[in-house]
Amino acid sequence: MPRALVFKDYGGPEQLALAEVPMPSPAAGQLLVGVRAAGVNPVDVKTRNGRLRDFMPLDLPAVLGREVSGVVEAVGPQVTGFAPGDEVFGSTPMAGFAEYALLDADVTAHKPPEVSFTVAAVLPIASVTAYNALAQLQLGAADVVVVTGAAGGVGVAAVQLLRDRGVRVIGTASEPKHVFLEKLGAEPVAYGEGVRERIEALAPSGITAIIDTVGSVALSDVAPLLADSSRIVEVAETAVAAEFGGLVVNRDRPSATLIELAELVVRGVLDPCVTATYPLERAADALAHVETGHVTGKVVITVP
Repeated sequence: MPRALVFKDYGGPEQLALAEVPMPSPAAGQLLVGVRAAGVNPVDVKTRNGRLRDFMPLDLPAVLGREVSGVVEAVGPQVTGFAPGDEVFGSTPMAGFAEYALLDADVTAHKPPEVSFTVAAVLPIASVTAYNALAQLQLGAADVVVVTGAAGGVGVAAVQLLRDRGVRVIGTASEPKHVFLEKLGAEPVAYGEGVRERIEALAPSGITAIIDTVGSVALSDVAPLLADSSRIVEVAETAVAAEFGGLVVNRDRPSATLIELAELVVRGVLDPCVTATYPLERAADALAHVETGHVTGKVVITVP
């Protein structure tokens, strides 16, 4: 039987265990994929600790993980364009931290040979979220955008996608991450007390949009800088958008978007910045790393 990172009940890290699980079987429209890598995201932590159970109840025990790359092992009925042996990447409703996972074909794409499994695995969630945020704001070279939490997974992708469009980017992050952000093309600003004044000093003519990847505490500091609150896209906390008059990011992940992002990786425009990898045997440590809230770039679980 294949192995997976299972959480037995809602709660802390003590609920996690590596366990044998039944081999998944692809239904109509699905692919069975032998996982090679899986991205770890804050939503995995929120799922385990129970913050999401009211609107996303699960039958426990359950497996975490929402984005993977790997090799197609089998295809379900009504699947076209994929065959066993294809190298692919995409999002899965759950159960990505495992040796085998099911992916819906319509949110899966072929992995270019130039893109590693490790990099491909982190495109479907954070990079696609950043892509969608930019699409909602319709940004161009005349814009000045603040990205909160700019050194995190969504922030890293947003900074690079914005710079590719000629947009000026101001990114908030802790000071140790400022050199990292400068290399990506952002103008870093330390978050915390005085952040509003520091942004005003950098952009005295004002800013035109905010992409918030942190939540209400960060957004409350910078939202007053924006004349039009509809130019806020909220990524971290859905309820925060209503509080500040912004938009909730549209989490749409079609195959076409995955293909476009992979092409940007091949062209050198986008680097999702995988900064830590853990083998499946240490998947719980990978989750603990993300749970600290201080991750730069992306954390990945690898499967031999």
